[in-house]
Amino acid sequence: QVQLVESGGGLVQAGGSLRLSCAASGRTFSTYALGWFRQALGKEREFVAAMGWSGSIPDYADAVKGRFTISRDNAKNTVALQINSLKPEDTALYYCAARLNNGVTSRFADHYAYWGQGTQVTVSS
Repeated sequence: QVQLVESGGGLVQAGGSLRLSCAASGRTFSTYALGWFRQALGKEREFVAAMGWSGSIPDYADAVKGRFTISRDNAKNTVALQINSLKPEDTALYYCAARLNNGVTSRFADHYAYWGQGTQVTVSS
């Protein structure tokens, strides 16, 4: 069983920055692929960023490329999402997710078996 707990969300003005963090349980954290997804009110959950078990080249959605950075610390069992140059359209509930049986990144939410409860990011214009 894996538990994921996100933190770091908040209310920020457009152009600002936030750093989201996700703490994970599990003895084999370093073998997980980890992803960040978001869901805006009334919209489908969408892929944001992901990083494989080896910390190899991360994958980003086009909408966030160049502004968001995913990183992981296997020693601390954490994954972070640095969000810069925030836009009002970034407003959403942000989730971290873990993919255990396959350490390769994926953009599909169905490929991730474990999810956190989400942390809200609200960007004012």
